[in-house]
Amino acid sequence: MPLAEIYPLVTARALARAFTYEVEEGVERGAVVSVSLGGRRVRGVVVRVGVGAPPGVAIAAAGPVVDQIPGPLVELALWVAEYYGSTPARALALVAPHARARRGERRAPTPRDAFAGEAEPEELTPAQRASIGAITTALARGGDHILLHGPTGSGKTEVYLQACAAALARGLGAIVLVPEIALTPQTVGRFAARFGEGVAVLHSALGDAERRDERERIASGEARVVIGARSAVFAPVDKLGLIIVDEEHDSSFKQESDPRYDARTVAAKRAALQGAVAIYGSATPRVESWARLRRLELPSRIGAPMPTVRLVDLRRQAGYPLSAPLLAELAAVEERGGRAVLLLNRRGISGAIHCRACGVSRRCRSCDVTLTLHREGRLRCHHCGYSEELPEQCPECGSVELARIGAGTQRLEAELARRVPGLERIRLDADTTEKPGALREALERFTRARAAVLIGTQMVAKGHHFPGVAVAAVVDADTGLAFPDFRAEERTFQLVTQLAGRSGRDAPGKVLVQTFQPDAIPFAFAIRHDVAGFLARELARREELSYPPFSHLVSIVVSGNEPAAPLRVLTELRGALTQASVRLIGPAPLLRLRGRHRAQLVAKTPSPRAFASRAASLLAAAAPAMRRDRLSVVVDVDPQSL
Repeated sequence: MPLAEIYPLVTARALARAFTYEVEEGVERGAVVSVSLGGRRVRGVVVRVGVGAPPGVAIAAAGPVVDQIPGPLVELALWVAEYYGSTPARALALVAPHARARRGERRAPTPRDAFAGEAEPEELTPAQRASIGAITTALARGGDHILLHGPTGSGKTEVYLQACAAALARGLGAIVLVPEIALTPQTVGRFAARFGEGVAVLHSALGDAERRDERERIASGEARVVIGARSAVFAPVDKLGLIIVDEEHDSSFKQESDPRYDARTVAAKRAALQGAVAIYGSATPRVESWARLRRLELPSRIGAPMPTVRLVDLRRQAGYPLSAPLLAELAAVEERGGRAVLLLNRRGISGAIHCRACGVSRRCRSCDVTLTLHREGRLRCHHCGYSEELPEQCPECGSVELARIGAGTQRLEAELARRVPGLERIRLDADTTEKPGALREALERFTRARAAVLIGTQMVAKGHHFPGVAVAAVVDADTGLAFPDFRAEERTFQLVTQLAGRSGRDAPGKVLVQTFQPDAIPFAFAIRHDVAGFLARELARREELSYPPFSHLVSIVVSGNEPAAPLRVLTELRGALTQASVRLIGPAPLLRLRGRHRAQLVAKTPSPRAFASRAASLLAAAAPAMRRDRLSVVVDVDPQSL
C-alpha cells in the first residue's frame, strides 16, 4: 500500500505537522480519511502521496476516503496556514468541514433567504458597458484583480450580474462574497432572479445539514454561483472563473478566530491559483485597494443625484439623541409618508451608568469595560455576556444619583416613540436579529410601511437598497472617531458616506450627520462625497507613518489568568523575532476580557508571511509550556483593529 502525508484535523499547535499513514490504492491529494491519533479516530487530509517511510516508525493504516477536496483548495489552505501564522490542520478544516450524515432530502435555503429580484435594465450606462467589457477581457485572458469603484446607486450590482453571466457562458463558476449575512437576502434575490436554481448560499446561519447539501450542489456543478459571507471563499467551485467581493471596504471580511484570515486577501490568492478574475467593489474602497488595484470607475449615480449632507453641531443643540433639525425631518416623513434610516452604532439604552456622587461607573467583573443598560432593566457586557440588575443606588457609596451616559438603539427607539409616534419603528441590531428569519421580516416590514424609520447599528449602512428613503442620519458620528486606531478616520468616512448612499436613490434625499466635532477631517470630505480626495490624504498620512499599504501589520496577543505572564512571554518572543527589516512595537498590556489578562506585540513588516511563519514555529515549540501555564496566543496578520 502507498504511503501518504496526512494532516490530522486537530487544533493543537503541538501537533502542527503531517503524519505518515498507509492509504488505499488510488487515494489522491485532497482525500479526507479517518486516521488514528493518540488512541482516537479523527479526520485527516492527504497532502502528499508516495512518500517514504520515516525510520524506526511503525506505519498505521488510514481508513477509507470519506470526502474529496479539490487540489487548489488544499494548496490554498496550506498557504492560509503559513501566511496567517496558523496550523495546517486548522486551515485545512476550513476547506474540509465536517459533514453530517444525510437523513433525507432537504429544501435548498435559497428561496428562504431571497428577496424579490429586479428586472434586467433595458440599457446600461457607458461606464457599465466599459466595465463589463474589461472584465470579460480579463476572463478570456485567465485572471486579473480589479477594483470596481462607484457611488451607491451607480450600477455595480448589474456589473456583477453580467460578469457572472459571462463567466457561466465560458463554463466557469463564480463566488460572490458579502460582508454580513444581513446582505444575503437582497443579494440572493437579485442573483436568483437572473440565474435561478444555479445559485447556492453559504453562511454561518445555515444548519449543518443545509451547509452539507449546498456544498454538495456546488461540488457537483448543480450550483455554479455561490453567494455567502467570508467563509464562502472556500466553496468547492470547480473551474472557478470569478470572485466578487462586494462592499470590499468592510472589516467583517476578517475572521476573528484562528486562522484569522481576511477573505479579501484569500480571494486574491485563490484567484491567482485558479486563473480567476477577482473584483472588489465599493463606493468607499479601502486605502490598500485604492493604492494597489487596477480601477474601473462608475462615476455617477443612475437616475438621481447624490443627496445633500448636512452636519448638525451637537454643541449647539439641546436634544440628544434627537436634535431639532433631525426631529423636523422625521416629522416631515411622518406627515407625508416615506422612510428614514437612523444609524447609532451602540446597542442598548445607554452606554454606561455613572454615579454622580463618587464618580464610579458600573463595570463588568470579568472585562475592563463598562456595562450597557438594556430595556429590561439589566446591565450587560457585550464581550462576555455577564449581566446584573440595574441598581437603585450606587453599590459603592449608596447615592441614588445614577446618570445614564450616552444613548443606544433601544433608547433611540423609545425617544422616537415619544417624539414621532406616527412613524413605525423597526430596530435592526444584534439583539433583534438572533432568531432565524427575523432579519428578513424586519427588512420586509420596512419596505412595505407607509411611514417608517429603520433604527440600527452599522448593519443598516451596508449595501441595502430600500425604495423611498428620504432621510438618513448618523445619530452620533463621533463614536468611531474615539477609537485609538489608525483606521478610525477611514472608518468614520466610510460609515457616513455609505449611510448617505441609502438616501435619495429614487427621490430627493437628505442626510444629517450629528457630531460634537464638525471640523473633523472625515466629515469635511464626506459632505462633498469626495472619496478620491479623502483617500489621497489618507495615503499620504499612511506613507509618513509606515502603515498599510506601505507595510503589513502583525499582532500577537497572549492572554492568561495572571497579569504578568502575557507580558513576560511576549518579551521573550520579541527577542527571538527581532530582525533588521521588522519594527516591533511593545509588548504592552491590553484591556482584560472574559477574566483573562492580555498583552500585545505588534510588528510592522514588509514580509508578513515570513514573520508570521517564524512566530508560528516559535509558538508551536512553546505550546506545551504555555498550555501548562494556561496561556493562549493569537497571531493576527493584517489585523483590522489594534
